[in-house]
Amino acid sequence: MPPESGSCDLAALAPTCVILQTVAFANNIGEVPIRRPNRAPPVASKDGPRTNDEIRNLEIQLIDQTGVNVGVTETSVAIKMAMEAGMDLVEISPNTTPPVCKIMDYGKFKYSAQKKAAEARKKQKIVEIKEIKLRPMIDDHDYDVKMKAMQRFFEEGDKVKITLRYRGREMAHQEIGTKLLDKVKTDTAGYAKVEQDARFEGRQVVMVLAPK
Repeated sequence: MPPESGSCDLAALAPTCVILQTVAFANNIGEVPIRRPNRAPPVASKDGPRTNDEIRNLEIQLIDQTGVNVGVTETSVAIKMAMEAGMDLVEISPNTTPPVCKIMDYGKFKYSAQKKAAEARKKQKIVEIKEIKLRPMIDDHDYDVKMKAMQRFFEEGDKVKITLRYRGREMAHQEIGTKLLDKVKTDTAGYAKVEQDARFEGRQVVMVLAPK
């Protein structure tokens, strides 16, 4: 009996359906692609010690809020103790077994640590190298002015680079410059030391002193 109008011959269409299915799931070299497993996003690194639920160890060495060493305690129990005290459980020594944790006010602790770090940065002194220029035939007044400036630099924690420059025929009387630099060493011996002894650089001699 001939098929009715509009009906589908399944036997005739079956190969076509199979081909369509194969084409739909095949890649460009005729192989079925392998689905890659989803990768978890990288864990962001934490700035500061682990606190409360971030502490994954089953047991910790507990120090309570008064500084008493309670001993080895289950982490869940220690967290509960911290919550009851209105504080946090903070890991202060992660590299021990078990890690050492303390019950404290972490917000106050973090603020105090930041304040101390800021004060330490203010107290840091960047050592600079100041330069004092001398002439072999410098007069006493100019020498005294240079020495006062040099002493101030040393008191501020800076180093001093002394540059003694010869001009023209002064090169023939280098012993004058040598005596002058020896005098500088003697006059600053109480508060400075020689870091780089005198050496020639062209027509000038350079010596570096540092505060004691």
